[in-house]
Amino acid sequence: MISQSSGAKTAKRISAAEAAGLVRSGHWVDYGFGMGQPDVFDQALGARVDELAGVKIRNCLTIKPRAVLENDAEGHSFGVFNWHFGGYDRRHHDRGRVSYNPINFGEVPDYYRRFIDHVDVACVKVCPEDENGVFNFGGACTYQEAMLEKAKIVIVEVSTALPYVFGPHNGIHKSKVDFIIDGDHAPITEVGNPPVTEIDKKIARIIAAEIEDGACLQIGIGGMPNAVCSMIRESGVKDLGIHTEMMVEGMLDLYEAGIVTGARKAFDVGKMVCTFALGSRRQYDFIHRNPDIVCQPVDYTNLPHNIQRHDKVVSINNTTKMDLQGQAASETAGHRHISGTGGQLQFVRGAYASKGGKSFVCFSSTYDKKGEPQSRIVCEMAPGEVVTTPRTDTMYVVTEHGIVNLKGKSVPERAKALISIAHPDFREGLEREAREKGIIPRWFR
Repeated sequence: MISQSSGAKTAKRISAAEAAGLVRSGHWVDYGFGMGQPDVFDQALGARVDELAGVKIRNCLTIKPRAVLENDAEGHSFGVFNWHFGGYDRRHHDRGRVSYNPINFGEVPDYYRRFIDHVDVACVKVCPEDENGVFNFGGACTYQEAMLEKAKIVIVEVSTALPYVFGPHNGIHKSKVDFIIDGDHAPITEVGNPPVTEIDKKIARIIAAEIEDGACLQIGIGGMPNAVCSMIRESGVKDLGIHTEMMVEGMLDLYEAGIVTGARKAFDVGKMVCTFALGSRRQYDFIHRNPDIVCQPVDYTNLPHNIQRHDKVVSINNTTKMDLQGQAASETAGHRHISGTGGQLQFVRGAYASKGGKSFVCFSSTYDKKGEPQSRIVCEMAPGEVVTTPRTDTMYVVTEHGIVNLKGKSVPERAKALISIAHPDFREGLEREAREKGIIPRWFR
């Protein structure tokens, strides 16, 4: 339960301009995660662009433009450090205005408690104070409790638009808050998925056939994982559970169809557990005060030793490129950073360690580059590409051309297996290159 501070504070109501006035040059300022990032505070802080220098802002997965970036094109006043990129963060990284913080997402609360020395000011968007004196974090539990524990000055920006989501640590008691400001109460930004393609559906059918009754699902973002939910509905599987990082749209369909019951989970029985939600208005309405939804800190949802307590955990995630040894590069394209490690590696490990568990890394076999098809399965990574999931952790790999399991396979066996699910146009070239480089020995057939 969210406890009242022993050294209780008396939260003072102030204006957004007064709250932004608490920031000094050189301060570290934390904005928090996703839908929990502040808006009116950001506007007020961005308006001080000519008064401040060297202010460093931490945030994660920004879902709408930020005044501290839009008002400070050259970066003289504000620098931004981000735990995971969305499209907006990526564009500003390309402009040299945002830097990435490498993480395993489930470890971030521990980073704040053990390693991050400075949080001078933290401001997060919250629901109005509830009957217990708690400001709920909505669908943005993640690491916010640990971040606010570390902050010298805690500010909450109250919004009636934020969905109220149950969870024993999904909020902050008013006794731990220094200042309260009124938000603009604007609707939470909706985040859509790319349309589901025929390739997505082919991959989804392969994965859905591997899911058993009573499995506990983690599903990542994107059209392909949501396509899996559609195929699961058609498969006849039952009594699924949800223990995931992100609440995705497809999970709502499974719940409403009676396929997700959580009845066979080892803990949180009957509950859909996530650490954050992003999606449509429908999703925000669905999670609002829904007693079957629990939002937990990210170290609860993502640490492998907790994931593996459930039986038959199924982890489904995308990658953008895989080499012939099974390394998955899911966050960079060359030296260009595009997303983040997030929870992929932790769920790959947690699912594998679960009794009867399975982890799937899935992707279309090709992508277009300037009108020319390119293989996502490559002999070796390009310079600068960061490995998200090591070859030792990769289990099932799925493309529209099939599925292979890399566990227990030698290097040449892995290469041959991955070549078998590459696009047919690239298989001969991949095998030739693998033999030239000694990945597949001359004697291996």
